Amino acid sequence: MKKISFIILLFLAISASASKNNDKEKNNTVDLVNTLMGTDSEHALSNGNTYPAIALPWGMNFWTPQTGKMGDGWGYTYDAKKIRGIKQTHQPSPWINDYAAFSLMAVTGELKYNEEERASWFSHKAEEARPYFYSVYLADYDVVAEVTPTERAAMFRFTFPENENSYILLDGFFKGSQVKIIPEERKIIGYCRNNSGGVPDNFHNYFVAEFDKDFEVTHTWDANKIQKGSKEAEGEHVGAVIGFKTKKGETVHVKVASSFVSPEQAQLNLSREISDKSFNQLKEEAKQAWEKEFNRIQIEGGTEEQVRTFYSCLYRVLLYPRKFYEINDNDEVIHYSPYNGEILPGYMFTDNGFWDTFRAVFPFFTLMYPDLNAQIMEGLANTYKESGWLPEWASPGHRGCMIGSNSASLIADSYLKGIRGYDIETLYEAIIKNTKGYNKDVTSVGRYGAEYYNELGYVPYNVGINENTARTLEYAYADFCIWKLAQELNRPQEEIDLFAKRAQNFNNVFDKESGLMRGKNKDGQFQTPFNPLKWGDAFTEGNSLHYTWSVFQDVNGLINLMGGKEKFISTLDGVFEMPPKFDDSYYGFTIHEIREMQIVNMGNYAHGNQPIQHMIYLYNYAGEPWKTQSRVREVMDNLYTSQPDGYCGDEDNGQTSAWYVFSSMGFYPVCPGTDEYVFGSPLFDKVKLTLENGKTFTISSTNNSKENVFVKDIKLNGKSFKKNFIKHGDILKGGKIDFNMSKKANRKRGTSEDSYPYSMSNQK
Repeated sequence: MKKISFIILLFLAISASASKNNDKEKNNTVDLVNTLMGTDSEHALSNGNTYPAIALPWGMNFWTPQTGKMGDGWGYTYDAKKIRGIKQTHQPSPWINDYAAFSLMAVTGELKYNEEERASWFSHKAEEARPYFYSVYLADYDVVAEVTPTERAAMFRFTFPENENSYILLDGFFKGSQVKIIPEERKIIGYCRNNSGGVPDNFHNYFVAEFDKDFEVTHTWDANKIQKGSKEAEGEHVGAVIGFKTKKGETVHVKVASSFVSPEQAQLNLSREISDKSFNQLKEEAKQAWEKEFNRIQIEGGTEEQVRTFYSCLYRVLLYPRKFYEINDNDEVIHYSPYNGEILPGYMFTDNGFWDTFRAVFPFFTLMYPDLNAQIMEGLANTYKESGWLPEWASPGHRGCMIGSNSASLIADSYLKGIRGYDIETLYEAIIKNTKGYNKDVTSVGRYGAEYYNELGYVPYNVGINENTARTLEYAYADFCIWKLAQELNRPQEEIDLFAKRAQNFNNVFDKESGLMRGKNKDGQFQTPFNPLKWGDAFTEGNSLHYTWSVFQDVNGLINLMGGKEKFISTLDGVFEMPPKFDDSYYGFTIHEIREMQIVNMGNYAHGNQPIQHMIYLYNYAGEPWKTQSRVREVMDNLYTSQPDGYCGDEDNGQTSAWYVFSSMGFYPVCPGTDEYVFGSPLFDKVKLTLENGKTFTISSTNNSKENVFVKDIKLNGKSFKKNFIKHGDILKGGKIDFNMSKKANRKRGTSEDSYPYSMSNQK
């Protein structure tokens, strides 16, 4: 009996130990993330064009090590050898560049303040990069620099050697800055004004930095000239230096916060978010903030590399759009408007290009973060009230980049999926305004070419409006979203019918001779000559083979235009099977998006850019879903890793990452504005989603392996499921979907028309 009791106790002890280990693993998911994924990039070839963002999810301020020159969009590149400082950054993309940046840097010995001269050698071997923490050894100065973030503040910890001359520099950057050193308060205050556009005249980022060591030296610099003993400077590019003696291993902490509202708000942000907390406390809080989000999607199975890639992608999905609001001393949500320069109540978000993120990032938010989504919708309403337009690319205000009026997709998808708590009437008014014209100062806002589109049903090729066919296709999709929203809002039937008609405008730019989308002149004749491999021109960062599939709302209609399923599928297949030929004459050189397509050995499939990312799922609409299944796995296996070269093109505000997150779960939102997710091939044995409504939805895959990429059959909550898609509402109810995987394609499942996803011309 005693022996049995001992065995039971031993078993319980082992079980408890295993449980603790599992809990420990669960609470270290964030450490699977490689924040350097995508940083091995350059202007000519993007493997992500990312930087390691030390931040909280959707934080107002990010921090990042700076290897590039001030003002260079490629602020951190993996192959760099030197670091110039650790900067506060708000950059959403190297092509959009940064704003409101300033940096801190430690030096010892001879004082070097110019960024070229002060830059220190470093190695990835002595660098630790986490979402919640960054550490690097500054070899030239024998200093370890560390930073951990809050939403609007951060704490630095510098570990110095024994030295008579140890310094910390605050660089206010160019385009207007100010620093003021207050020794009696161990503080530096000031502002920076650097930006790349999209700001009002009164734009400032006010900062405050508090130290835990007395200053023995104070200097400022202005225009690369040191002002010894100075405590204040203002000009085009100024900075501050504080100095002291240090012992070996001595740490100096700096609390830093900023505000777009006022110096007082910056101090409030610091006091509220840091207070008297230690560096390690803040680090743990930041870590747990990430763990909270990561634990909402728990995965089992897959290789270690696949798990790392999944969470590294999820990290990117949860960075943007950026919170551009603050909490005042009355605990009210306020924001500085990057549109009219006023301090106003309510939410504001920024740093997002909807041309990219409408496809999967925002559908991810409607599924997993409806409360956040509602706040973002309020922010969009505020943008319209403050600028007269909805944003399409904001950083922090309107920016002239990309095409389309894809804000309609975000708004419609949110409302149609039942998310409330924002002013939908104002947003609908804004959407309708978008359809009638464009912002003359920023032509990417509204609809450039709207007068032609509304009269002719397409934007002509020969009227001086570039990327005209791509615009036509994107406007037609937006009109579909408006049609669905107008129905939900019980708008007048005449209005509903108008947008239903316009949603079919893709028909007007389809050329039956080539079987592809093609530029059309004002007189109704198609452009000549026509090369479907020509990038740009009538299309945006792609060619006709890429944009022909941008009929999200009516794939069945596209199938009919092409002459039926057989022709449709052969055209799809052809994109993957042809050589990676291209025509770059429109640009005059081979742009990086073309090169990224060319080198990955997938024909003309250009996964590194967004217009084609949904195309791989379209086999589900034509009765051959097994081709989606194999090709989706091919992309996940070959075009993504968690390494510095881990993407196959620009990551773009979470979109290329969101494709992986969705696809690895086994489904993808081909057409936001509908309530369907189209099936692919799940990567993991089990994925458990914890939804905001308290329900859980589990995706399980039996017999899953690298070879078993095909779906043999599916069960939803234990019942056989014949569809090629799952509805949003079915996921929100909670439950379980089971994929039975096989090495051999099941050429019977998903082939009947009643299994196909939604198409406008074949409504179910």
